[in-house]
Amino acid sequence: MADQPGVFWLNGALLAGDASCIDPSDRGLLLGDGLFETIAVRRGQARDVQRHFARLQQGCALLRLRLPWDLAAVERALDEVAVGNGLLEGGLRLTLTRGPAPRGLLPTAAARPTLMITGFCLSPVASPVRVIVSTQIRRDAASPLSRIKSLNYLPNILARLEAEDAKVDDAILLNQAGFVAEATTGNIFLKRRGKWLTPFVSDGALPGICREKFLESGQVEEARIHAAWLSSAEAFCIGNVLSVRAVSQIGPIAVPTTDYLRTGPG
Repeated sequence: MADQPGVFWLNGALLAGDASCIDPSDRGLLLGDGLFETIAVRRGQARDVQRHFARLQQGCALLRLRLPWDLAAVERALDEVAVGNGLLEGGLRLTLTRGPAPRGLLPTAAARPTLMITGFCLSPVASPVRVIVSTQIRRDAASPLSRIKSLNYLPNILARLEAEDAKVDDAILLNQAGFVAEATTGNIFLKRRGKWLTPFVSDGALPGICREKFLESGQVEEARIHAAWLSSAEAFCIGNVLSVRAVSQIGPIAVPTTDYLRTGPG
């Protein structure tokens, strides 16, 4: 990227990165009332924008959050941020909030949504990685919020802190029934009996873009993954649109890393 602080896009305008921009009454800041998408940039191009926009629309429908920008406008904004920051390889963060509003939980019809897009470079990905199974946090598979990218990531943050305390890289989240759901930073891909498997969305897996493409390509199948399978995994990966990381250890159990999903599909 260009010299920091770079530029970002806010409600139709490209601004300097040090510009004051957060309204103190914005519901995204105060209540986590909003959504986000993390979009990969490869060779200067934002990837899979239509897929991200479709998921954003689904989240808006669930939250009853108005989206005043269409796909073409969002694509232009993403390009402006990538170009404005000289971003060739990295990512773009799209953040949508319900916008500034009076105090109280109930949204008002007059709320003006806030849309902000920022760019970032990618840090080197440490791979393979070590993980634990979180004992503190369970994924609520029954909640519709488990199927969207909401701004409230506190359960994932607490699980990630648990992993940090254990001096490992990430944590696997089980659902309330004890089945594997996802990791704090991506979807889970487990190889068992020669097949790559990923948890069902109904078991708490986020409908990730990387996951969706692996399923479409036939490289991965959906399955209910029992926690006991983790100890006998033939291979294990954590993936999102930015990277696919091989897992070498789950708690005290070593996992083979000679066979894994080495790159994201497409």
